[in-house]
Amino acid sequence: VFPPVVSAVSVSLIGVALTGTGMKYWGGGVVCAEMGWKEHAQVRDSVGFGMPVSNVPSSICSGSAQVALPYGSTEYIGLGFSVLVFLVVIELFGSTFMKNCNVILALLFGYFVAGVSNYEGLPYVDTSKIESAPVVDFLWTQWFGIGFYGPAVIPLLIAYIVTTVETIGDVTATHEVSELKTDDKDYTRRIQGSLMADAVCSILASVFTSMPNTTFSQNNGVIAMTKCASRRAGIATGGWLIFMGVFAKIAGVITSIPDCVLGGMTIFLFANVLISGITLFGELNLKSRRIRFISVFSMCVGVGVTVWPYAFLDMRASPYTAHFWECSDCSETMKGLRNAVSIFLSTGYCIGSVLAIILNAILPDDPEEPVIEGNVRWDAIGQKSVYFEKKDVEDEEEEGVEVDVSKKGTVVEEEAGSADNSGEGETEAVAAKEEDLA
Repeated sequence: VFPPVVSAVSVSLIGVALTGTGMKYWGGGVVCAEMGWKEHAQVRDSVGFGMPVSNVPSSICSGSAQVALPYGSTEYIGLGFSVLVFLVVIELFGSTFMKNCNVILALLFGYFVAGVSNYEGLPYVDTSKIESAPVVDFLWTQWFGIGFYGPAVIPLLIAYIVTTVETIGDVTATHEVSELKTDDKDYTRRIQGSLMADAVCSILASVFTSMPNTTFSQNNGVIAMTKCASRRAGIATGGWLIFMGVFAKIAGVITSIPDCVLGGMTIFLFANVLISGITLFGELNLKSRRIRFISVFSMCVGVGVTVWPYAFLDMRASPYTAHFWECSDCSETMKGLRNAVSIFLSTGYCIGSVLAIILNAILPDDPEEPVIEGNVRWDAIGQKSVYFEKKDVEDEEEEGVEVDVSKKGTVVEEEAGSADNSGEGETEAVAAKEEDLA
């Protein structure tokens, strides 16, 4: 189902989508990025309380403590850029150990810069989250009850198809950056295990009153940069995550990091996923018409809806209004179905991967190209045969190799016969030879 061409398409589209998400964080946050249209000169004066256009949600980003600036403000871009600059500094002057830890070091540097900076006296880091967080806490100390909501079944099934495609793509990218094969039994076994882990962990997360799980694509960037693909490191990381999840003060520190600083790091890590997809494409035979057609067809749709998903997706804070399927007066069940279809079509790595799977299944293999035989009958062309055979004889004589007398005589006879038939004699043979050499 997931041959190399499908894996390359899936991983590349995941990288494209996530890099865009990283850019949203870098500019100040996802919500304010998607509401940036409210800053347009034609509607700006109409946005506000009591005005024709509500200011909730807003194009003003509030993911940096008390600072609230429009998306893409210089202050946000500068804080995120400090992370990228420090990554370059580490690559230029850092030790091997620092280069292996560049991700966390650059993130801490950006956090430090945000901590010592302020905007008109207002801090970028929200220390109140650290102060208000309890020392020890468990997610399951509060509960909301277990229920069943019928209209959500179909949308959730589609959502899990999307996360399944993402998981397969991420595991493939992990294999690529770990320098492992993607066409053996171990690869298939790891795909099965990762999908099972997603399912079991999502069930447990729901019981613990948390959101369902999916793979964390940034880890591929971490593996690529640190060159550490050890399972023991993964197990140790899981232990640390449990530890930090129980001690809420640590969670308070992480949540206090401004969105723009996180964006400066995540856009770098997400781009590593895109590079993994490009590397997988490099292993394909793109001279094959079939492989190239599958790649181009699935990528054109996948990249297209990733760059602009609103052909099928509702604008934020404007549900059921996309002209592809307007459904504001539909039943709850139809709304659920409509949302599922909308999510499927507007998620580039999902629709692109599915198209690649279908095309790979129905398109025939390339026809065998005709092989040009090397033993061309030069005698049918004319004096070329005489020239090349005579040249071979002369080369053998110069190298001191004993020449077959019958072969030499045959060449002389053919040369003489050619001269007689052409009427030009030796002059034409010489001209032909000079023309061939030219």
